[in-house]
Amino acid sequence: MLVSSFFGPTQEKSYSNDLWDLVADDTGQSNRLYQNFVGMRDHATAPAPTRFAATTYYFSVMPKGGSNAAAKKRPFDALRLAWHDYPGEWFEESPSSEEVANRRVDTFRSLLRSDVALLLVDGQKLLDYEGEEERYLKSLLTNFRQGILRLKEDLLAGEHRLVEFPRIWIMALSKADLFPDWDVYSFRDLLIWKAAEHINDLRSTLKDLVDTPEALSLGEDFMLLSSAKFGLSSGGPEPVEIDVTQRVGLDLILPVASLLPLVRRVQWNETMEIPRRVLDTLANGAEILANALIGGQLPAIDKLVAKLPKVGPLAGKAALPALAAAVKMAELQLRQVNEKAREGHDHLTATLTQFKLDLDQGVKDGLLIRSLK
Repeated sequence: MLVSSFFGPTQEKSYSNDLWDLVADDTGQSNRLYQNFVGMRDHATAPAPTRFAATTYYFSVMPKGGSNAAAKKRPFDALRLAWHDYPGEWFEESPSSEEVANRRVDTFRSLLRSDVALLLVDGQKLLDYEGEEERYLKSLLTNFRQGILRLKEDLLAGEHRLVEFPRIWIMALSKADLFPDWDVYSFRDLLIWKAAEHINDLRSTLKDLVDTPEALSLGEDFMLLSSAKFGLSSGGPEPVEIDVTQRVGLDLILPVASLLPLVRRVQWNETMEIPRRVLDTLANGAEILANALIGGQLPAIDKLVAKLPKVGPLAGKAALPALAAAVKMAELQLRQVNEKAREGHDHLTATLTQFKLDLDQGVKDGLLIRSLK
């Protein structure tokens, strides 16, 4: 449901965006996701739950103005987003056959190439366990931890530690519309009060899997998400109205996926020694992305990036000043770069700077908590 509400509004005739287009790489998936969205918008029909079915959706964020002069200087033509939709039921029930077990391992291995993972906490279940939320949270976190432990040997596949692994685990409240008085701090405080021990246990389990375990965050980043505002009938659970304009947090998905790994890479590289083999898997292509974020608007930094070695042992460390400058641009400077990029029809830089502004605004609006370490 979340992925349909993420994609669907960008395909509406009334959708207004002068910077980029969102395209689903698979036409069949595109049609299904938009069909789900239309069902919610026009017919108050929620998509059927995808129990035990894992699906990966590939999207391209394509900056507009492909024929203008600025476009010819772009370091890349599109941002790619892989959305791995992994059913929580797979961690709650044992596989029914060896084939299903193998499919689970293969599916989870595909997640290992991600930079960011969202661990969803079901808002409806929090309501169902009101006053005893720890019962649900313990079950959720323990089942996920035990599921990881069952897969551990297959995931490691003879390796001592995994180098490529999601390093940022965001705990996200789904169906946040059920808590209209909450901001992300209310959600964070509930989790820490009711389930801090189980969050710590899951963090320890994940750290046992990875190379450079200190470069991993869980229980430090939090987010609110809602696909729509659901009006329920008094006689049953089926919605009588679904307001798809009342979405929460979904506009932050692209900024979180594209720029949060870049921010975290700078934070960690400034506070710890990260091996190059690990650094290269975190925010892959970070130097190119930072250069596009700057967009030639800051000449001294832009020239530094241009002179950096593309490969070799010095590339990662030498790039840090440029990456840090791109990540740490003050809001006023960021807005100036964004405005200049828009005026020059540099849609790539305008898109990335807008994503950074949106990320910062999400924090101000109480929709996102980002780790400061």
